[in-house]
Amino acid sequence: MIEEVLVVLLALLVLVTGLWLSWTAQRLDRMHHRIDVARASLESQRLRRSATALELATSGTLDPVRSLLLLDAAARARAAPAEEYEAAESDLSQSLRAVLADEREVASLREDPAVEPLLAELAVACRKLELARRFHNDVVVSARALRSRRRVRWLRLSGRAGPVHSVDLDDVPPRALVAD
Repeated sequence: MIEEVLVVLLALLVLVTGLWLSWTAQRLDRMHHRIDVARASLESQRLRRSATALELATSGTLDPVRSLLLLDAAARARAAPAEEYEAAESDLSQSLRAVLADEREVASLREDPAVEPLLAELAVACRKLELARRFHNDVVVSARALRSRRRVRWLRLSGRAGPVHSVDLDDVPPRALVAD
């Protein structure tokens, strides 16, 4: 009688432990999927921002020096390889802040009906890039916390998933652009 109870309790303990480990592995898998989705969204937003910056640079509304500065930074951000895109995006942010530093000039550019939609789209693209990066980094922090737990490391519940990295880039938009 006691042996039967012990066998049932042991089987129940093994079942509960297996379910718990399976739930943890599924949770980690969902986090890795969320990281992939967040990375794709971040990539989309950075391409959108650089495309809008290119459009502004080629619109003919900026003086030639600032147009070339913005054109160069936006083109480098679009063409940057994966290992260099953070630096290229940071350079684009710095170029945007340099080109659109004067609030009075940005206000006068907004008065032009051809340029105002570009500036509005650029402001939205800058804000969305900032949010996409924050969301991505939040998911990465959560995944790292789960992957650092002993049971996940010892039982290799993360499978063959590679290390997850946060994105560190300067995405602060020009103050004059988002002052509204």
